[in-house]
Amino acid sequence: MRSHLAALHSFLQDMAAVKPSLGRVLPGSSILFLCDMQEKFRHIAYFPQIVSVAARMLKVARLLAVPAVLTEQYPAGLGPTVPELGAEGLLPVAKTCFSMVPAVLEELDSRPQLRSVLLCGIETQACILNTTLDLLDRGLQVHVVVDACSSRSQVDRLVALARMRQSGAFLSTSEGLILQLVRDAAHPQFKEIQKIIKEPAPDSGLLSLFQGQNPLFR
Repeated sequence: MRSHLAALHSFLQDMAAVKPSLGRVLPGSSILFLCDMQEKFRHIAYFPQIVSVAARMLKVARLLAVPAVLTEQYPAGLGPTVPELGAEGLLPVAKTCFSMVPAVLEELDSRPQLRSVLLCGIETQACILNTTLDLLDRGLQVHVVVDACSSRSQVDRLVALARMRQSGAFLSTSEGLILQLVRDAAHPQFKEIQKIIKEPAPDSGLLSLFQGQNPLFR
């Protein structure tokens, strides 16, 4: 009998190992990455909209005690983080690499319980893509907040989103991720979060990217 139970337990473990990840996000095992939303990048398409959405993500992260990290690409030349992100209290980490990971490696290593990274910022085909690949390589789940990421070129933005999806990242909207984190309308912070998401996220041009039979997302 014991041998049969042991065999069943082994089988179930093997099945769990090959089962594709559902991509669930939980506050206690998640972190918010805010990438390079700086003054000199204001010309990027939909910049005000993606900063607005990233600011919503940061507000919710603070309510749910989800840690957040903020980077700036070569701040001496590209300026500081824009104030409308509302990132007061976060110490920005300067970088030159197109991935956030080398700059925040100490933060990642200090969180052994970490499972999911929620990723916002610019540019999608540069720092967002490279950060995603590095995080996936470390065995972390990456949730790209599609309405909080943009590029100068919308072609670059679209193809980068498809590329990250091919590599195993999850593409999510801000509201979808927020409601995954909260999980229950009985959550003690739900009323405050409900105020944050009461107004729909601003349009950042995604509908035109995804509509129709787009071969990149088949």
